[in-house]
Amino acid sequence: MNEPPAPRRPATYAGAGVDIAAGERAVERIKSLVASTARPEVVGGIGGFAGRFVFDAARYANPVLVASTDGVGTKVLVAQAARRFDTIGIDLVAMCVDDIVCVGAEPLFMLDYVVTGKLDAEQMEQLVAGVAEGCRQAGCALLGGEMAEHPGAMAPDEFDLAGFAVGAVDRDRALGPERVVDGDVLVGLASPGLRSNGYTLARHVLVERAGRGLDDPPWAGAHHTLADELLEPSVVYAPAVLAVIEALGVGALHAAAHITGGGIPGNVVRALPGHCGAVIDGTWERPRIFDEIQRLGDVADDEMARVFNLGLGMVLVLDPGAAAEAVEVLAGADCPASVVGRVVAGHHQVVLDAGAST
Repeated sequence: MNEPPAPRRPATYAGAGVDIAAGERAVERIKSLVASTARPEVVGGIGGFAGRFVFDAARYANPVLVASTDGVGTKVLVAQAARRFDTIGIDLVAMCVDDIVCVGAEPLFMLDYVVTGKLDAEQMEQLVAGVAEGCRQAGCALLGGEMAEHPGAMAPDEFDLAGFAVGAVDRDRALGPERVVDGDVLVGLASPGLRSNGYTLARHVLVERAGRGLDDPPWAGAHHTLADELLEPSVVYAPAVLAVIEALGVGALHAAAHITGGGIPGNVVRALPGHCGAVIDGTWERPRIFDEIQRLGDVADDEMARVFNLGLGMVLVLDPGAAAEAVEVLAGADCPASVVGRVVAGHHQVVLDAGAST
């Protein structure tokens, strides 16, 4: 006589790979981090279905809302391999708020989205700690976000990080190519590292081709590791750019370019009108990491220029008479900067002199 089949255990969400309880623990751990970024306009805290922000339209004569969304790209793979999660959120904030400040907008709030193969409450806390730190630097509120667990779609130790920021600017104070004229000066804001762009090529050259480990020095004689170098947090430029606008006004600051994917030529050209180009003179100090990537990978100059920021994270387009004061204001905002080029009449393109690659 056949034995009856053993009773099957009831299926559960946790058994399938999604731990609701872990998510609840993670939310509890990040509440204070989110609260640390609050602005007076924020209503309530996290835990509801949506974040609330009281928009004070009276601050603006003709308000325009400005929004941008981004991620941190394959820089997350470096963070995963190094098991360092507490700074990459700063990169996320920088990628979003430094886009919207290019039109002169003040960042108001941000929302983030973290997806992982298996939710680890401590890891989530570290990731959100970075986002909160970036928001504090930018002066915007972390209004909310989402933590998602996708078992099967991602390995347990994999994650990705994305988000978006919203800001506001008066329509007649917005920056843009329409304000730019022949003869304007370009001021470059220094970036000590790669920010969040070009990591696929950087990892390919440094790790896959050259065989460097993340615990190795990035170059001979360095007193820090390759992981330290590659996980250098992106500078959040928005407050410094807003300080220039406050000090000089939009009559002096005409446009701005955030140097992300596409490098200096591909982004500066977006800040120029169709009848103008620009010449970049390459006089700023280029961080050593770019020389290592170029040397070890035999990367051509033009490829370096269109993939990496080469030491400039933001470029401002200014009236020539305002450039010196802008550099001074930026220095006061702890943002080293220098004149790096000029706007010229002619073809809508950006030309880098040979000095930019040395």
